[in-house]
Amino acid sequence: MEMRSPLGRVRGLGSTKSGTQHWMIERITAIALVPLSLWFVYSVVALNGANHGEFTAWLGKHGNSALMISFVIALFYHTKLGLEVVVEDYIHAETLKVITLLFIKFAAFLSGLSCILAVLRIAFTG
Repeated sequence: MEMRSPLGRVRGLGSTKSGTQHWMIERITAIALVPLSLWFVYSVVALNGANHGEFTAWLGKHGNSALMISFVIALFYHTKLGLEVVVEDYIHAETLKVITLLFIKFAAFLSGLSCILAVLRIAFTG
């Protein structure tokens, strides 16, 4: 017969140090993406048929460029978090897992940075 409580038996097992934070940030970015996605879809529909000049004038407005940058940051960060979970769950070879996680982080950062720089370039030169 074991005298330890159920908590005592599982203490020290599992990923209790970073899993909760990862899960919480993933949910926060998902919640942030709801209004940002609605704004983005509305904007795309409203700009249907707009020429390049009208689009650059629209993106040059402070509110639109700030919302677009917020959308890009939330989108790529949420994507990175989700892909990390998939890799950690389904890739079991440690070397391949580390390489894939590094690639995901690099690709998400580079893609997000590229989008942000494009928005800033259009906003300031448009």
